[in-house]
Amino acid sequence: MDLATCMKKMELVGVLAFATVDSDGAPQIRNISAIHYEPDAIYFFTARGKNFCKELLEDGRVQILCYTKYKEMIRMSAKAYAVPEEEQAKWRDIIFEEQPYLANVYPGDTRSIGIIFCIDRAEVEYFNLGVNPIFRDTYTLGGGTITKKGYNITEKCIGCGKCRTKCPQRCIEEGKPYRIQQNHCLHCGNCYENCPVKAIVRE
Repeated sequence: MDLATCMKKMELVGVLAFATVDSDGAPQIRNISAIHYEPDAIYFFTARGKNFCKELLEDGRVQILCYTKYKEMIRMSAKAYAVPEEEQAKWRDIIFEEQPYLANVYPGDTRSIGIIFCIDRAEVEYFNLGVNPIFRDTYTLGGGTITKKGYNITEKCIGCGKCRTKCPQRCIEEGKPYRIQQNHCLHCGNCYENCPVKAIVRE
């Protein structure tokens, strides 16, 4: 798996869930399909009068989620921004050409009510729950950064092996200290809760 494949899977899924936070701090989720994919960015359309647009303009932080029929999940964490005014028509026309249904929603020149946003810096997380052990990885789009998550076993480990017996994905290897195979870890915390000497730390 790599970033390009993740992006292609998102494009094939088509409808993505976009999560934002409103001015009261309440989470908001919308399904968006008016999207155009470039190798190093995604562009999407929404109407200026929508609360979604307001939240993006005020804050910009967004998480995007897609789920495939193969039990794969891809999550993109980013900050969206409105493309420059001189580029709005270009990207809007591209999106309307690729998504013909939009002409029924915004016929003729009513499409001008729309605004195009871009994401070109993001953290992209891939999870495959349809394999055993599960597989996960993280990639960056543009200059995005990766936020550490999950659990690690420290030098306090006494080698008792209790963490290994409690791991639902059997992804802990013997060693000094024991080691978690991060690409197969669920981040469930079962090892953390059952370590008798608190040798496991949460990132």
